[in-house]
Amino acid sequence: MSLDRDSLADAILAHGRVARVVVVATAGSVPRSAGTAMLVWKTGQSGTIGGGALEFQAVARARAALAGGDRFDKVPLGPGLGQCCGGAVQLLTEVWDADRLSQVTGEAIARPLPGTPGEMPLKLAAAMKAARAGHQPVTPRLVQGWVVEPVRSATTPLWVWGGGHVGRAIVATLAPLPDLRITWIDSAPDRFPNDIPERVVALPAPDMAAAMRLAPADARHLILTYSHEIDLALCHAALAHGFKDCGLIGSATKWARFRTRLRQLGHGDAQISRIACPIGDTSLGKHPQAIAVGVAAGLLKDAAGKASHQEPDCTRVRHSGG
Repeated sequence: MSLDRDSLADAILAHGRVARVVVVATAGSVPRSAGTAMLVWKTGQSGTIGGGALEFQAVARARAALAGGDRFDKVPLGPGLGQCCGGAVQLLTEVWDADRLSQVTGEAIARPLPGTPGEMPLKLAAAMKAARAGHQPVTPRLVQGWVVEPVRSATTPLWVWGGGHVGRAIVATLAPLPDLRITWIDSAPDRFPNDIPERVVALPAPDMAAAMRLAPADARHLILTYSHEIDLALCHAALAHGFKDCGLIGSATKWARFRTRLRQLGHGDAQISRIACPIGDTSLGKHPQAIAVGVAAGLLKDAAGKASHQEPDCTRVRHSGG
């Protein structure tokens, strides 16, 4: 986990002052590890530090901090909250606005706990210097009263093509994940639901294939529109544009026809094979939410580096549907 500049900036832009609650240290059995964070504002929150009663009280303290300032809390889960985990967590709650965020530069951030006097510990100063030089990234931890976290600015661009049932299920499932920046494309504004998840950018594009040129070259794509002709045009555009990986919803029959037509459009078999069809996990079924769960599982496995001989991303886990 790390300080996500993009998510924090988006929350500040949407809600003004935002409290960020981060787990800075743990002991024993606890719901989430050090570095886990959530954002809280007056009328809502994003992310989770887990633990039910732990999070309920942390949210209340975070809203109080919006008026009173930063705070640090040591929370024993057993005697303090009656939770059976039995461990303890240390929580730092900081109030962020645009000015404070503008001061965050570089690959890591270190700051003292509220009320901690003195200069940065030498050991931590050396670690920060190494991080700035690109020699060794820091890990989230508490060092002699100072909190250090890596800073993440770039997130994985995921472009979801299609606002139908499967598109809606996939976006709703993936939107809360912190490492994804989702762009959601369909042919008209009324193709999208009224409530689009926070941090998801909706892009109405009458010519969807032409919109492919707007995508970063390292984007991931999920193609699942209402039209096979649009799907084919998007596959053709993606192959011409470049991508990290690309998944297409459909059956084996649909993909066989697409492969033939993509060859006719001038693409070689090696390039065509970079598009995976179908998407999802065949063992979970064909329900839109089941497909979404399979796609999400593939992305999470990929992010966690749990791949063995097969790439476990959203395009390599198959689903037979149409």
